[in-house]
Amino acid sequence: MVQRSRHLVLLALASITATTIAFGPGHGGAEPAPPGVDAARPLKSVTAFQSIEDTRARSRALFHEAAKVITDPRCMNCHPASRQPTQGDDMHPHVPFMQAGLTGFGVNGLTCNTCHRTDNNTLLGSRVGSIPGSAHWLLAPESMSWQGLTLGAICRQIKDPTRNGGRSLAQIRQHMAEDHLVGWAWHPGEGRRPAPGSQAEFGALISAWIETGAECP
Repeated sequence: MVQRSRHLVLLALASITATTIAFGPGHGGAEPAPPGVDAARPLKSVTAFQSIEDTRARSRALFHEAAKVITDPRCMNCHPASRQPTQGDDMHPHVPFMQAGLTGFGVNGLTCNTCHRTDNNTLLGSRVGSIPGSAHWLLAPESMSWQGLTLGAICRQIKDPTRNGGRSLAQIRQHMAEDHLVGWAWHPGEGRRPAPGSQAEFGALISAWIETGAECP
């Protein structure tokens, strides 16, 4: 019964993916960007902010730049306002309907890895895209819901150990700059636009933001 349910879910995902995923660079005859980099949406380097003499103002400016990634659908879809994930660049409700459950990994009979495996799974056929995948695919904790919040509120939430999983700022930097699940945002599979810039550039901005006092907008 569970195997049949999984088969039906995969068929539904294939159908929805074919009609809802927005295609990014590399389609329509355009020259594809290097893997994991959205050349159309670059991130400014840390050096671009060195001319801001006020350290607190420079810190806020660095966070604003890093927020191009934080507020991108590749990240926001896994930080929903409710315990139901969203998907696509328009962040529409996940199809099929999913509930995070207590663990963020789904509920009995329909966990995230019913469809999401350790790698992206390309779906054969015209314009059908792929089912995203990465090891330990799951929703962010409820305390880390970002959708609907202001940038300042997201920033304060990221810094707050009572809402960020008990992480220090150094651990936040490591998570954003090195974590493989965060890194998926730049390798999201066929039919999805990657997050702006690269994870290395994003990590450098977060590091500089912390070094300048981790000021919030």
